[in-house]
Amino acid sequence: MQKITTFLTFNNQAEEAAQLYTSLFPDSAIQSITRYSEGTYMPAGSVMTVEFELAGQKYVALNGGPYFTFTTGISLSVSCQNQAEIDALWDKLTADGGEPGDCGWLKDRFGVSWQITPANIGQLLRSDDPARAQRKMAAMMQMHKLDIATLEQA
Repeated sequence: MQKITTFLTFNNQAEEAAQLYTSLFPDSAIQSITRYSEGTYMPAGSVMTVEFELAGQKYVALNGGPYFTFTTGISLSVSCQNQAEIDALWDKLTADGGEPGDCGWLKDRFGVSWQITPANIGQLLRSDDPARAQRKMAAMMQMHKLDIATLEQA
């Protein structure tokens, strides 16, 4: 059993977000949906929580109204195996109102921050030659979506 579960609070897009997120990763699915009942501060029958898994990890999304917003102080970090995976996730998460950020960071259309990085990012940025390591870091600092080939060549 997973001891710690990430809990994401949306205005009213929890189900839409969970549907997008579960479509992105293998071993992902919506597990359950709970609806608000009469007498709560949200309309009866509207989605309250969505429990879902992403790549086998559990998450809960809550429709809590406009009282909560996301910040870049927390993000979901994805280790990608290759450039094709980076490109596909980047394109899907920045579509329909998402925003590219710097150094592999982005905000999806719901305001959730993501880091889309190569699994070997540490190796890509390291070098025994300090000048080369500095060039690699400088190259990454100029990128929005990370480009593995450019980092390897820097």
